[in-house]
Amino acid sequence: MAGLDLATAQAHLDQWIAADLAVASGQSYTIGGRSLTRANAAEIRKNIDYWNKWVQRLTRGGGLSVHLGVPND
Repeated sequence: MAGLDLATAQAHLDQWIAADLAVASGQSYTIGGRSLTRANAAEIRKNIDYWNKWVQRLTRGGGLSVHLGVPND
């Protein structure tokens, strides 16, 4: 995702974790005009996983790695 930085990814992750906690206690939660309830638990989990992966990638320095090798004859 172009232009995504660690602070932005972490903010998204924090919001989805807050939604998960609210829904787990029987409340609803609103993100960007969408109201989430227990019925959205799978979607919440999917978004937590997605943003957690971005946070991990960006924490490691971008997520792209290059492995160089020397061919053996």
